[in-house]
Amino acid sequence: MDGAAGRRGRRTSGPTLHDVAREAGVSVATASRAFNGSSTRNVKPEYISRVLAAAERIGYQPHLSAQAIALGSTRTAALVVSDIDDPYFSSIAAGVITAAQAQRLIPTVAIADRSPDRELQIVRTLRGQRPRVIIIAGSRIDGSGTDGALSEELEAYQAAGGRVVLVSQEGLPFSTVAIDNGGGARALAEALVGRGYRRFGVLCAAPAIRTSHDRCGGFLAGLAAAGVPDPTVVETAFTRAGGYDATHELLRGGRPTVDAVVAVNDVMAIGAMTAIRDAGLVPGRDVGVAGFDDISWCADLDPALSTVAVPLHEVGVTAMRLALGDDRGVRVVPVATSVVLRDSTPPR
Repeated sequence: MDGAAGRRGRRTSGPTLHDVAREAGVSVATASRAFNGSSTRNVKPEYISRVLAAAERIGYQPHLSAQAIALGSTRTAALVVSDIDDPYFSSIAAGVITAAQAQRLIPTVAIADRSPDRELQIVRTLRGQRPRVIIIAGSRIDGSGTDGALSEELEAYQAAGGRVVLVSQEGLPFSTVAIDNGGGARALAEALVGRGYRRFGVLCAAPAIRTSHDRCGGFLAGLAAAGVPDPTVVETAFTRAGGYDATHELLRGGRPTVDAVVAVNDVMAIGAMTAIRDAGLVPGRDVGVAGFDDISWCADLDPALSTVAVPLHEVGVTAMRLALGDDRGVRVVPVATSVVLRDSTPPR
């Protein structure tokens, strides 16, 4: 058998990293860093392009198991959200995915279904899969009994080289992208009082849900500072159906006793608008409505929904950048909110 035939006969595993380096005209170390990344040395963009193009030409695929052993992680980035059907979480997820793909990471999304126990189970499973990053987006639930175990799992994961970032979940010892829920709600109260509203129905979730607690507390503080009498606060589910049911109860007597319904998220506010219509009233004209988050539907509703804007896509991008940054300390990155007044709360 001649030399070329012998080499073809011996090769059974496909192209290697050495082949990619030779094809790209770089060292094997540079080719490796182009695929795996490096916490200490950056690879020039033109070298990365050459390596990736060479790999495509010769049909080379990185070995993910080998990468996990070498790096202590795979090329995946894991996001845990409460509910992907909720536009709040899907918008954050879109930002995380955009930032992950920009770094040639493979994003994965797990759904905790608003269950702290499920969230803990997901994190335990993820530790065995060795993602490069774990980002958890969702409101903490006080008194769930899982915070201690969750912190232990995440600390063990970080000790093995992983990176953890939380979104709007202050209180655990990890870097956090902190949305100004209380400040945004207080500003909304001041803006609505400035438009002439005085009799408020406030739709909140259970006090144990930290996001709802902070937003409701901020709104009530804003009303108190403006000298507005105590509003009617209704506890309901943190969903569109919850907003509908709570508003239906507020309007049960026929003639509305409130001149504005304010919900702690937009999907609840959308449910409130439907309940107002079902009561034979017109949202905005008969009863003002406002929410929180400024999800993509708000501007397209009739009437367009007043709300507190949160840059949700940028929140996701920021979380991923924080996770991949060089700073290994615990950081809190604040995210400002802004009031957006639309036709659902015309001046009174």
